[in-house]
Amino acid sequence: QVQLVESGGGLVQAGGSLRLSCAASGRAFSSYVLGWFRQAPGKERSFVAAVTRSGSNTYYADSVKGRFTISRDNAKNTVYLQMNSLEPEDTAVYYCAADRNIVISGHAFEYDYWGQGTQVTVSS
Repeated sequence: QVQLVESGGGLVQAGGSLRLSCAASGRAFSSYVLGWFRQAPGKERSFVAAVTRSGSNTYYADSVKGRFTISRDNAKNTVYLQMNSLEPEDTAVYYCAADRNIVISGHAFEYDYWGQGTQVTVSS
């Protein structure tokens, strides 16, 4: 089992940047695919980005491609989401999640463990 704790959210103006971190405790961090999801008020949780166990491959939602970068540091048991050129539409609670499957996925139901979320608010 793994416990996930997000940090780094906050209020930023449109065009600005934030870096989210997700620290994991528990065993075998490097054996999990890791993903970021977000949920805006009144909307369903949606996929943002995912990274394979080694960190060598990544996968992004079209809405964030070219602006967001996911990375992981297995030595520090941490996954990151660098968010640049933020837009008001990026406002949401951001969650990190861990998936025991080998194949990278953009489906929330594939993920086994979730953090509590961190709020990102982008003002126009």
